[in-house]
Amino acid sequence: MNPVSMRTLIESLENRNLLYRINKEVDPKYELGAVVKTKNGQKPFLFENIKGYQSSMVAGLGGDRELMADSIGVSSSELIPSLIESIVHPMKTNTIQSKSAPVHENVVFPPFNLDEHFPIPTFHEEDCGPYFVSGVLVVKEPNGQKRYTSIRRMGFIGVNKTNIAITSPELQRHYSTFEKNNEPLEVAIMFGVVPAVVLTSQVSTHLFHTDKLDVASALLGQPLDVVQCRTVDLEVLAEAEIVLEGRMLPYERDSEGTFAELGGYYGGDMEQPIVEMSALTYRKNAISQTILPASAEEKLPMCLVREMTLLSTVRQVVENVQAAHVTMAAAARLHAVIQIDKKTDGDGKQAAMAAFASDKDLKHVVVVDDDVDLYNPEDVEWAIATRVQADIDVMIMPGAKGSPLEASHNLRGVTAKMGVDATIPLAQKTEFRRASIPLDIDLNDYL
Repeated sequence: MNPVSMRTLIESLENRNLLYRINKEVDPKYELGAVVKTKNGQKPFLFENIKGYQSSMVAGLGGDRELMADSIGVSSSELIPSLIESIVHPMKTNTIQSKSAPVHENVVFPPFNLDEHFPIPTFHEEDCGPYFVSGVLVVKEPNGQKRYTSIRRMGFIGVNKTNIAITSPELQRHYSTFEKNNEPLEVAIMFGVVPAVVLTSQVSTHLFHTDKLDVASALLGQPLDVVQCRTVDLEVLAEAEIVLEGRMLPYERDSEGTFAELGGYYGGDMEQPIVEMSALTYRKNAISQTILPASAEEKLPMCLVREMTLLSTVRQVVENVQAAHVTMAAAARLHAVIQIDKKTDGDGKQAAMAAFASDKDLKHVVVVDDDVDLYNPEDVEWAIATRVQADIDVMIMPGAKGSPLEASHNLRGVTAKMGVDATIPLAQKTEFRRASIPLDIDLNDYL
């Protein structure tokens, strides 16, 4: 059975020697992030001795493709098909009573100071202060029906307040609807959840119209237990380690300040809504959770969901698409590689155009044959180097929509997109045969 609680997953990782357990005292300001960065958020760390706090903190649970797949009981090649299947066939969560919910073992009401209970790290040199960056936000649609989850960074203001970056159009619409009525938007923020919950929080509500906690249940193969919050009309995961309950206040803003963003540059410095917390609930010996900004743990869930969308949409135009890969290095959204089993001339360019149509953030797309490993940057570069003639195989589309997370886009507010058809010309297929040795050997047999 797949782990549905973070502490069960941690135990499993440690039993297999896949967990870095850090006993040395670590400062949550810069030092904790510096340790996580040594593995780029791709390996799990458990910090047991955080300066100024009694609680431990975990990071790096969901930054490796193999470990992500392992946490939901599939191979890495089955990740995207499993995610698609979970969206098509979600599984309803199971509501339990508060007294049975581990996350309600401790309940604290105001007055309280958020930074006195659990560490809030500061990551980069010019960050304006400490930030919550891994919390899975739960809200409901204005009609009170469907749940919506996403991950939002939240800068600690003081006492029981934070600001919150609400960049997604869906969440902006929710908040705007309440604000126009001069009403707060109720929120709950979950910390200490398994990677499947983080992954499904990145699924587009606009595209797929589904409850993401139900998708997480299907991905894990069992209904996740949820519990009614104590001060807001929302349900949260019963086995989350920590939950903040509160309200996003209407017509109140906080100047966020500088923050190191996904693209690797400093950004932020915008007016953001304010959240006032009305309760803090947590498990006994709760393990808090963070994600190093711009690390693999932040990028991988975004990549996987975008790969799923690309595969589904490009396949509608070029049916012989084999796989899609969104690279983490390019802000988990700017570069994609599409692998096709080329049947007719024009398939490569058609796949690139379909990719751009499906995702406005894409900037560069490379289309390769099915003999190229799209996850291997050297293999992709080899295909570009040996199969591309720029005057006929490169398409440039100026003045298109792009991503505000991409620094050069912000110079003009539009982006030039480039598609590269790195597939073999069908008429010359025999001239492009790859050299190979017709044996598979095990080196250990020769040592």
